[in-house]
Amino acid sequence: MPPGFGGRSVLTLESRRSVEQATLIETFDGRPVVAPSLREVPLSSQTAAVAFIHAITATGYDCVILLTGVGLRALLAVAEGIGETGAFVDGLRRVRVVARGPKPTAVLREIGVTAWAVAPEPNTWRELLAAIDEKRPEFSIARARVAVQEYGVTNPDLLRGLTERGAFVSSVPIYQWALPEDLAPLQKAVTSIVAGEIDVVLLTSGVQLAHLYQVARDMGADAGMTRGLARTVIASIGPTCSEEIRRHGLAPDLEASHPKMGILVTEAAAKAGALLAAKRPG
Repeated sequence: MPPGFGGRSVLTLESRRSVEQATLIETFDGRPVVAPSLREVPLSSQTAAVAFIHAITATGYDCVILLTGVGLRALLAVAEGIGETGAFVDGLRRVRVVARGPKPTAVLREIGVTAWAVAPEPNTWRELLAAIDEKRPEFSIARARVAVQEYGVTNPDLLRGLTERGAFVSSVPIYQWALPEDLAPLQKAVTSIVAGEIDVVLLTSGVQLAHLYQVARDMGADAGMTRGLARTVIASIGPTCSEEIRRHGLAPDLEASHPKMGILVTEAAAKAGALLAAKRPG
């Protein structure tokens, strides 16, 4: 087993998999500080999803970009609720479907739809646009009707890249991330970061950090938290998450070699001691 956290405090902002990540942290001799940061909720109105399903069945788009498997499953649930699952799936077969990585691809496989293009790892908007560009000899998105299934937060870089290529872009919000109903753990995490009591922060989603900052701002502690985070080891699960870290004027100290939670914890445990010593000399 690689070197562990050495008894250091490790903040996890996981929600759905918080117990699993806390157990991993303890396995590598860390002291988990658990502060769930996300609550996945469906949009209060499914109007956009229903309109999208109708547009797909009527071949109202030339290309559909699916960013998450969860979002596609939500669409399928809405289609089932209005009795149009078969028509929706048939519609997807008639358009060019672009999948951002393995999760939406797996759901497509379950319903018998083959992706026209798949963004390779690390599955960011850059790889997605590159995958579309590679297909240009076969089909250009210039002047094409392109729908983007969003995943809780808008990706302006992706939308801008599609528009710059001449596409007519429609965003389709299917579900969104909300703050947890109980904010006490997040508020305590902010206080601990400001006080220098957190050694390592594990981030498996950029939204986790965005929500942590939202709570810190409400507490009037965002500047203090930035100073505190600058003295912690910030571990990112991948490039998309790292971009959010940089938006707050910080830099990830390590990025997982593969975007998996277990690998993130393992590599953070192996490197935390040396990274922390460099950030806190003496």
